[in-house]
Amino acid sequence: MARTPRTAALLAFLTAVTLGVAACSSEGGKQEEESSNGGNAGVADTPRLTIAMVTHEVPGDTFWDLIRKGAEAAAAKDNVELKYSNNPEAPEQANLVQNAVDSKVNGIAITLAKPDAMKDVVAKATAANIPVVAFNAGVDNWKSMGVLQFFGQAESVAGEAVGQRLAQEGAKKVLCVIQEQGHVALEARCAGVKKGFGAAGTVENLNVNSKDMPSVKSTITAKLQQDKGVDHVVALGAPIALTAVDSAKEAGSSARVVTFDTNKELVNSIKSDGVKWAVDQQPYLQGYLAIDSLWLYLTNGNTIGGGQTVYTGPSFVDKSNIEAIAEYANRGTR
Repeated sequence: MARTPRTAALLAFLTAVTLGVAACSSEGGKQEEESSNGGNAGVADTPRLTIAMVTHEVPGDTFWDLIRKGAEAAAAKDNVELKYSNNPEAPEQANLVQNAVDSKVNGIAITLAKPDAMKDVVAKATAANIPVVAFNAGVDNWKSMGVLQFFGQAESVAGEAVGQRLAQEGAKKVLCVIQEQGHVALEARCAGVKKGFGAAGTVENLNVNSKDMPSVKSTITAKLQQDKGVDHVVALGAPIALTAVDSAKEAGSSARVVTFDTNKELVNSIKSDGVKWAVDQQPYLQGYLAIDSLWLYLTNGNTIGGGQTVYTGPSFVDKSNIEAIAEYANRGTR
């Protein structure tokens, strides 16, 4: 399979990377907690700024706790009032961004899980001279939308690396579980898995609804009971992976579970040989950089990345290196 220079470079990074420290509405300000965790080293003396962060978070998904902790640490350091809001429905997320524009915040950090729904409101923000950065989702769309910077991973490349690793491990039939149909990053991950897996076997997508975790479990269980040929399940988020482990047990399936993204429970599952391995995109770092980059731009005219995506991943996490991040995962920052 031919690789572009960009793909080859990213895959080389993936195998060579060393793991290190890189997370409804509320406001940031957990300054004491983050300081005690080494999240910031003092407060900037620049003028007080207000930055809105608007995501497609599904309530209960602990991935977003890591995003928020990173954002809150940067906000505490940078003398920023952080206004966080979220809605998994794209039109409602766009409305939240419009609310931020109307309230005349100094900057906006957003996710672009469904870019088409966000185009108009991003254009309104830029027309109002409010800088916008994106993170986590939308790596292929942010530039065309006039967004300043993007922090995240190339989802198709990450998926391709997963597919290649599965092929090397002898997988023959893979189930890729998409928890939000139409989410560009999730769809790209499974497409990448299929590409990387190549002729080693088959990859089948299974759509579930992460807003209803009991139905996620029952859907995966039913599929594994019906198709005993599935030998690997690829989850696209830690809560889905942990649920898939339970589903495999309930179905009497020997399918191995691997996943994208981590949290404290997922790290412990890898250590206990539940989930076999994970791909980490460092959500804490994504949240931190999104807020810190806006502060740098607003106070000093800086941009990061030279007009290119700033990659926070991917990197593999398995038993061979899990201890390198376990301490940070246990304190809730990895």
